[in-house]
Amino acid sequence: MERIPILKLGDILLVTIQVELHDELAMTLQEDLTQKLARTQAKGVLIDVSGLEILDSFIGRALAQIAGIARVMDATTVLVGMRPAVAITLIELGMTLSGIRTALNVERGMKLLAEATGEPGVPPSPP
Repeated sequence: MERIPILKLGDILLVTIQVELHDELAMTLQEDLTQKLARTQAKGVLIDVSGLEILDSFIGRALAQIAGIARVMDATTVLVGMRPAVAITLIELGMTLSGIRTALNVERGMKLLAEATGEPGVPPSPP
C-alpha cells in the first residue's frame, strides 16, 4: 500500500506530498498522521503540497479534517507550497480551508509554526 512519509523535526511533523493524492491515499495519510501525532505529541504539522498539481474538493476536505484533528490534539497545522492554480481551484469550489494557516514555502511555514508553538524556527537562509 502506498504511503506518504511523515518526518519528525523536533516538535513538528513534516509531510511532503510528492505524489498525486487520490482519495484512498488521503484517508491513509489522515490515519497515519493521527497516529503519529498521538505517539509523538508534536505541537505542529507542516504539510507541503508543492508537488500537487490538482487538489479536488475531497482532498481539500481531507486536509481540513487533518487540521481539525491536529487542533483537537493540540497541534497547529500549516499548509505550504500551494500552486496558484490549485489555490484558484479551491476558491472556485468554495473551499476556504478554514482553520489551516498557509505559507508560500517550507521556510515561512516553519516560522509560522515556531511563532504558534513557541519552538525555535528554522535558521535564516544565508544571503
